[in-house]
Amino acid sequence: MKEKKPATTKAFIIILIYLALKMNIALTQNSPTGMFDNSTDIGDTKLPGSTEYNPDTQVYTLRGAGENIWFDKDGFHLLWKKLKGDFIIRVRMRFSGDGVHEHRKAGIMIRDSLTTNSVHVSGVVHGDGLTSLQYRKITGNDTEETRSELTYPDIIQVERRGDIYILSVARSGEKFKTIEIADIRLNNEVYAGLFICSHNAEVLEEAVFENVRIIIPADENFIPYTDYIGSNIEILDIETGLRKILHSSPKSLQAPNWSNDGKTLVFNSEGFIYSFNLDNRTVNKINTDFAIINNNDHVLSFDGKFLGISHHSAEDDNRSVIYILPAGGGNPERITAKSPSYLHGWSPDDEFLVYTGGRNDNYDIYRISRYKKEEIRLTASTALDDGPEYTPDGKYIYFNSNRTGTMQIWRMKPDGSEQEQMTFDELNDWFPHISPDGKQVAFISFPEEVDSGDHPFYKHVYIRIMPVNGGEPKIVSYIYGGQGTMNVPSWSPDSKRIAFISNTSF
Repeated sequence: MKEKKPATTKAFIIILIYLALKMNIALTQNSPTGMFDNSTDIGDTKLPGSTEYNPDTQVYTLRGAGENIWFDKDGFHLLWKKLKGDFIIRVRMRFSGDGVHEHRKAGIMIRDSLTTNSVHVSGVVHGDGLTSLQYRKITGNDTEETRSELTYPDIIQVERRGDIYILSVARSGEKFKTIEIADIRLNNEVYAGLFICSHNAEVLEEAVFENVRIIIPADENFIPYTDYIGSNIEILDIETGLRKILHSSPKSLQAPNWSNDGKTLVFNSEGFIYSFNLDNRTVNKINTDFAIINNNDHVLSFDGKFLGISHHSAEDDNRSVIYILPAGGGNPERITAKSPSYLHGWSPDDEFLVYTGGRNDNYDIYRISRYKKEEIRLTASTALDDGPEYTPDGKYIYFNSNRTGTMQIWRMKPDGSEQEQMTFDELNDWFPHISPDGKQVAFISFPEEVDSGDHPFYKHVYIRIMPVNGGEPKIVSYIYGGQGTMNVPSWSPDSKRIAFISNTSF
């Protein structure tokens, strides 16, 4: 057998790259222009524009003048970053005040150059609500537009996919409306970012941009569970809708649990389990002894003393097996004799664990006592049942099932009786998580084109919430993610925030 050469040099280089990425992310968050390279006025604006970035809230405020972005030349203020290839820019945006001109405009822009007559593609919202995809195909030509059926959106997303440009817009809480154009030949490297134009060169207007994300998506030929892109650990404030990136990594981070004392998040990465300290933003590996091939189905007990994990055991042909260990780390105790078993929840008294079990080529919901270790089957559908979680009062187990054709949220009594469907629309809903106060259910929703039996990586998905006893779900966040975004209980102890993962290449 060949002796392996020491990997010290390679490991050192990897560490340097990772530290450089972390340093760049930290510097970016403290930059006067945040994640962007610079800001500038384009064309004759009469009054100088400006950009203000708040690193605490991660909110951008743009002020700008300019006669228009139309005909053969433009005048406006642009906050930009040089980007290559395919990318996605998404924001929540609002104008400040009533404005002077009804056609003041703001949004997302992609340009070949910083000249006044450059080729460009822009997602534009006007002061009177008019929303459109505007574009100049040839330098110096007039700008054209394709209008959206939606007016007054506050969620704006522009995606570049080769020579195709896709504008997706929504009013907060609602699904995207999408239009696109093709065959616009911009440079591979472009100036992309946020803009504002007052439509009156003698006036400065202002727009506020929140939840700003520049996303470099996965390659369309990536191989799931082999190829990965980077991750952001984010926190969403349910009341305000504001999101904040707490930690970024070029690695695949998945499924943050919130500890019941509110001090840490627990997540998995590359088979290991980690804790993230919310005060000092440090990451520490949790000792799981021999269990080092853990997937993203890990759950803290209600009392916070124990951590349940799903480790791919060599004794079980590398299938997932459930273990428990002290929350701070230690020797795992095997709970499920059969595999594959994927953990999703504990009972409020911390005796029972509920999980998805693959038995005889079918996936159903099971529960098991951590003491008796006797597996009890709760569902017997021929469809896929997954994602079980107890309500804090122990009266119900919520889960997702595609027994009606699409993946929907269901609930049942802890003994498996009275199974009841809770969501009813065309989206595919996965992983219901009940708020600690027992009032709301949060879940991740995949679009209709995703197979109901799949919850893949790297898709445009929604996080939605609804009252615990049912009602119309409301979108609370628009995410590029999917698998690993929110697989496990992720509410803060005060029921005001949700932790999740979004994805981008770095």
